[in-house]
Amino acid sequence: MKTDTKESALKRLARIEGQVRGVSKMISEDRYCIDVVRQVQAVKAALSGLEKVVLDDHLETCVEHALTSEDVAARREKVEELVAVLGGRKK
Repeated sequence: MKTDTKESALKRLARIEGQVRGVSKMISEDRYCIDVVRQVQAVKAALSGLEKVVLDDHLETCVEHALTSEDVAARREKVEELVAVLGGRKK
């Protein structure tokens, strides 16, 4: 993982962690259900953003390296990983 991606991912995770703690507090305080649901949706959106950042980095580093190498097995493995992750299949 590139250094800038790692830093961005860690910052995003810190924010997500705070959001999750906030949701926990809201539930403990018996806050209005729809408000809790909205916060859960915000956490999901933040996790999706993190997923995109990590996946983009993977494409720019690991996958690109494999696709430009002479190692056919490595290329096949990276493509299979992507299909499994993006298609929801288990590898």
